[in-house]
Amino acid sequence: MDIHRCRFVPFPPSTINALAFSHSHISKDQKAAPPRLAVGRANGDIELWNPQGGAWLQETIIRGGKDRSIDGLVWTQDPTEEVDGKTFIGKSRLFSIGYTTTVTEWDLAKGRPLRQASGNHGEIWCIAAQPPLSKSEKGAAPGQWEGQRLIAGCTDGALVLYSTEDEDLQLQRVLVRPSAKKAKVISVVFQNRNIVIAGCTDSTIRIYDIRNGSTVRNMTLGSGPKGGPKEIIVWSVKALRDGTIVSGDSTGEIKIWDGKLYTLRQRIKSHQQDVLSLATNFDGSAIFSGGMDRRTVVYKPAGKGKGRWAEVAHRRFHTHDVKTMASFEGGGLSVIVSGGPDASPTVVPLGQYGFENQRSLPFLPQDTLTRSAPKRGLMMNWWDREIHIWHIRKDPDCTDNDEDIENKPPQGRKLVAKILIKGEANITSAALNSEGSLLAVSTNSEIKFFQLRPKIEEDILRVSKLPVPSTFCSGARLIQFSPDGKWLCIIRPDSQILLLRLLTSGTSSASSLTIHPKSTKLTRLDRKIEKHVLLGGLGTYDRTIAQLAFSADSRILAVSDISGHIDTFVLTGQEDLSQPLPSNPSEAASPSSSSTSCESESDSDDPDEGNAKRQTICGQTWKRNPSAAFIPKLPSAPVVLSFRPSATSSKLPNGTVALHSTRNNPNPISHSLPGGETRLLVITSTSQIYEFEVLKGSLSDWSRRNPTSVFPEEFKRTLETVRGCIWDVSLGRERVWLYSVGWLWMFDLSRDLPCSPSQNGGERGVVVNGSKKRKRNGNNGGGSGGRERASGAGGAIPDSQLGMGISRSMKRVIHEEVEEDSQLIQDSMDVDSDTNTPDLPDLSLLRRGSKDDDGKRGKGRGGSYEPRPHDWHTFKYRPIMGVVLIGEGEEGLGPEVALVERPAWEAGLPGRWEGEQEWRDREVGL
Repeated sequence: MDIHRCRFVPFPPSTINALAFSHSHISKDQKAAPPRLAVGRANGDIELWNPQGGAWLQETIIRGGKDRSIDGLVWTQDPTEEVDGKTFIGKSRLFSIGYTTTVTEWDLAKGRPLRQASGNHGEIWCIAAQPPLSKSEKGAAPGQWEGQRLIAGCTDGALVLYSTEDEDLQLQRVLVRPSAKKAKVISVVFQNRNIVIAGCTDSTIRIYDIRNGSTVRNMTLGSGPKGGPKEIIVWSVKALRDGTIVSGDSTGEIKIWDGKLYTLRQRIKSHQQDVLSLATNFDGSAIFSGGMDRRTVVYKPAGKGKGRWAEVAHRRFHTHDVKTMASFEGGGLSVIVSGGPDASPTVVPLGQYGFENQRSLPFLPQDTLTRSAPKRGLMMNWWDREIHIWHIRKDPDCTDNDEDIENKPPQGRKLVAKILIKGEANITSAALNSEGSLLAVSTNSEIKFFQLRPKIEEDILRVSKLPVPSTFCSGARLIQFSPDGKWLCIIRPDSQILLLRLLTSGTSSASSLTIHPKSTKLTRLDRKIEKHVLLGGLGTYDRTIAQLAFSADSRILAVSDISGHIDTFVLTGQEDLSQPLPSNPSEAASPSSSSTSCESESDSDDPDEGNAKRQTICGQTWKRNPSAAFIPKLPSAPVVLSFRPSATSSKLPNGTVALHSTRNNPNPISHSLPGGETRLLVITSTSQIYEFEVLKGSLSDWSRRNPTSVFPEEFKRTLETVRGCIWDVSLGRERVWLYSVGWLWMFDLSRDLPCSPSQNGGERGVVVNGSKKRKRNGNNGGGSGGRERASGAGGAIPDSQLGMGISRSMKRVIHEEVEEDSQLIQDSMDVDSDTNTPDLPDLSLLRRGSKDDDGKRGKGRGGSYEPRPHDWHTFKYRPIMGVVLIGEGEEGLGPEVALVERPAWEAGLPGRWEGEQEWRDREVGL
């Protein structure tokens, strides 16, 4: 590929203000929805992450708006119910605050506020959820409500209780009125169902009983240090399982308080600046603190009675303040996630701390904010409410004699358009057609169209807004133009699919554009999801559409949702622009008449039955693919959908056979299926790669011969999720370039991949007594990283690099002879497997035409030797914000692409605190 390396895109990272897991702990016998992590940012965005066993997928982003900020997040779980022998798992509900007097509940499926509540009190600074009712408490008070209320601390000193009963959100009562001192409530947490702990700005921690609003006890921290403020700010408070209270304050100390007597038990000076956040594990045997000095400190009980605590380790995982923390344990995961102004969530092992590496999640969104117009060499980027369009071209040849080359303006790019969207809502999606003449922008509330016309004398674009029918202005989650620019696919906030036909008059760049008054609404297959699943847990959130793709001839549309389902649709008929437009506006389809629930999908798998009222527009009709039901549900969410480009063009633009009009049928419509390239490449969040022949509803021949197990081990062990792909079909090639945040990888799909030695039987396992058991390597926890990680953070640290002072194994030596060797830490890979299924099935070897040949297969399909590599990768570019096609490139070099990087050190992060020993960093400007 011919790569333009771009670091000039000013994408601004947003500070992480809040983190919250949907559950802090999930036991083995507990029935609960899969865990999710909510990340609240200073620009008003809420990101939802799925831990999925350590793969950490950013599933969706609920966009914010102007002057909005997410400063607190909390989840609640409605009570689980048993109805007719079926278990209705309690619904997971997400609430947020933003330094206003309002608490907002969010509709996760639509990405919009569901309901709001406020009262006559000051701005809300902190919020916490009531612990769920335990089994013992249920037996003691059988009539008690089992749900969770919300407690909010305000800047005027008020403490407010909100009710979440009956799937509603209401102000229940004000527990504590504003005090005369007007001490702000900065942190709040429940000690149990009835006792609330509030940390204030006047060196006091107050304990309240929510049943009657009475004050239980006031715990004073004393005066501040000499030379500093007299008042101590309690930034964070936590309660351990046994009732012990932990506080972190502006003196850099954490204080341990007796949970029964409410007296100070111990203080530990572990930070050089304010302690901003605290986190604990479920059983209360470990405490984590994060501070303004960028430290993350770990504490564990010390002594026989374990009445006192001691600092056991500290690290600097962040480059700025550790502003917030959240912990989760369950399902094989044991992690703490922290965040702050550096914008990157950091996953730290909890149970395996010191034996596993931490992992920094990218601050760049999963869905790349970069689009292009290859025919014009344009690249578009957007964030918040702003859009930048660049013209990318090659730099002229520069000689070494240029003395002032560094001070010369850049020659390979030019900002040709800058657009600021009016309104308060942030941009959810944007699309640019291949000619670079039309721009579509969507928010949660509206869709806007802009026409781009070149102003040659100034080398800029003239931007003019186009009128949009009111029926199409209700907002969108995703929008995308078809490759021929004739269709615009709109994914509504409720994941309804809408297709608009675009009509242009003239062939020049100044031609006018109109939108056909009719629209096509497509209905996805009914996946037979049981009602008790839709009404509980995360509800219809899993059916949220996250990816869409058009085929190269614009006649096949594929969409996928978070649960792993893929739906496909085909365009039938021959384009006929002679058909008159409907004169009556009522004939146009109204999106509001469409269903807003997944329950209203067609109950039949027949493609014609669910689309009885489909629209015929310009002689063409979109309908469901007859083989759509044959494409199986994938084990994880697809993150990339991409059709192979057509190697040869069809005789007609739409790939159909021409029909002749008759007297009785002046406008004939063809119902034949497309005949172009129909192979769809699908990559999941766990780096599983499939290729489907869409019209057949089956895997392609290449995908059958090359399951994910034969892909390179280094690729399968990568931590980053794939973000997108670029195809190279020039000169008969069949190459696909995959990219993620930290790497670029090429695979040659014209040949079969070689098998690694691990699939050749050398390390598959050892057969013992007729069953296959896994054979461990000699190095315990060698730290290979990749997908084999137990706690959900980074890979295991090699024994030679352990910094905790001990090893994973303990040896007892008697007279210098090894008596026994026992494991200190149970490794999940030690479990024997009785399965006889090897990594590479023999069936796939038979499809290759021969048995495996020790990974040295370098032959093409004809059997001749080919020196070309099967795959190639580089870690040179990072962090990658996006890779887009901007031209066909020179002959032999492949496509011309723009690779956008956004290093964190160039992002203009806010200032940070530096200690006395950090003079080296100050000298180099870090």
